[in-house]
Amino acid sequence: MNERRPLIAGNWKMNGLSKEGTALAQGLANKVREVAELPADAASEVSPLVSVALPCDLLICPPFTLIDRAVAAVVGTPIAVGGQDCHPQASGAHTGDVAPEMLKDLGCGFVIVGHSERRADHLETDATVKAKAEAALRAGLTAIVCVGETEAERDAGQTEAVVTRQVKGSLPSGATPGNFVVAYEPVWAIGTGRTPTPDEAQAVHARIRVELTNLMGSAAQGVRLLYGGSVKPSNAKELMEQPDIDGALVGGASLKVADFWGIVQSYGG
Repeated sequence: MNERRPLIAGNWKMNGLSKEGTALAQGLANKVREVAELPADAASEVSPLVSVALPCDLLICPPFTLIDRAVAAVVGTPIAVGGQDCHPQASGAHTGDVAPEMLKDLGCGFVIVGHSERRADHLETDATVKAKAEAALRAGLTAIVCVGETEAERDAGQTEAVVTRQVKGSLPSGATPGNFVVAYEPVWAIGTGRTPTPDEAQAVHARIRVELTNLMGSAAQGVRLLYGGSVKPSNAKELMEQPDIDGALVGGASLKVADFWGIVQSYGG
């Protein structure tokens, strides 16, 4: 068994107003407090023993409008908060964009870059994703770089070629196991209820690990690889048991405390 600590990350996407977003973050925080036997008014400093009480690291990525509320709701727990995107620049005339330094200032520790919805809806290229990932590292954030093939690419037998190209083109300079995560999300599985079999998912993750090894050397063995794409409590355990799958990037199921916690429990929590 590898020594990479699993990570379960919730991508809330464009969902949640202040009331439900706060309630969702608080609900997850309360679950953590129950498992770790923390009082409801636990101090803001989290003991390392608290994290040990959990089977994996936990992350939530709300929309920008809810980040400050989420950070406040999880104080005193090991739950990390992240952004869903960032601009490559630290500041400037970029209306509507958010710099990674701004996310860090709000209390974020992570940021997702290169999600398939950004690649498709905003025509983001591998070069753009790489620039955003490097900006995240510059700001002291951990970059979660997303890769994945479309249904047409999968049907054409191009899955490994597409994913390999995206990994190679999106890898930020200065990436280490401590500041870099890859999330494999087959586009055809996101929000559809369809998922590859555990063996199929593992095969792609193994290929990603090989490409990272080509690019990073032995450090690649420490990089966490997440699976995303219709992950839910009913299929999480089989997926998470695969040797190169180190957690999940969860979409729809992260919007319900019970469902997200059910995925966490796939690691025995």
